[in-house]
Amino acid sequence: MKVSIIGGGGRVGSCAAFAIECMGLISEMQIIDANAEAAEGEALDLLHASAVFSGQRIYTGCYKRAADSDIFIITAGLRRKPDESRLDLINRNVSLFRQILADIKSGGYRRDAIVFVVSNPVDVLTYIASKELDLPSNRVIGLGTMLDTARFRSLIAKELKVPASQVNATILGEHGDSMFPVWSSASINGLPLKGFPSFGIALQNKIFERTRGSGAEVIKRKGGAGYAVGAAIAQVARAIILDTREVLPVSSAVNGVYGLRNVSISVPTMIGRDGVLGHLETELWPKEAQALSNSAATLRATISKVG
Repeated sequence: MKVSIIGGGGRVGSCAAFAIECMGLISEMQIIDANAEAAEGEALDLLHASAVFSGQRIYTGCYKRAADSDIFIITAGLRRKPDESRLDLINRNVSLFRQILADIKSGGYRRDAIVFVVSNPVDVLTYIASKELDLPSNRVIGLGTMLDTARFRSLIAKELKVPASQVNATILGEHGDSMFPVWSSASINGLPLKGFPSFGIALQNKIFERTRGSGAEVIKRKGGAGYAVGAAIAQVARAIILDTREVLPVSSAVNGVYGLRNVSISVPTMIGRDGVLGHLETELWPKEAQALSNSAATLRATISKVG
């Protein structure tokens, strides 16, 4: 199994590379980055670590050398400039992303490869990749609300003083301002959250607001997310590699689930070796269903602006 990480010289790409290496499930990893020096440094550091793990082959290279990859993970992206609008940043990242897609096309790729988009705005870029790559749409996946969900679960666990591994709760919709919590099915080891002491509306609002602001909080304190997003990327990669058929809140092109079309968005999605194996239309509270519809409308509006 070969994974190529585009943007692997940056914080997110390097954390993802290390998390995937630690799983010991791949034989080969290629690091690609516009900053060749950073890519070489990360590849060398990871190569040294391979002596401790599974002896994977880790190296830098070009898109042509990546043509036989089983999974392309795209983490490259630009940061907002001072006084730059969100739409301006989106347009710059879309331009960069389309160049990356062009480079993947020119280097070549297999028809059974998976393209896994992490770069932001992840839902918009996942939709663009699904339209512009000559791949079945089920083979294009975005990280979606995986990171938001991990943050959400960890904060619920912290407030209720339980292990995060026992928390089952999900964020769906856009990876952005219109995301929403699915409280209707949230549980601790299968037990409804409403049965836990002090778990009321005030605590729900507190947890979700901190979840939604966690990205900005991490950026303010340390400059940007790394470990958690790397772990979330690795979880999706593991589901693909091992064909585990896990149900995850990843972003992908939808065609009818919850009545949604012409958008890539996070809904409950079964993931395996062929990418998206199906979308699950689980029951939502009416306000949650409306939030999902609103989130999709927000994304479609953004897609219409970037073309």
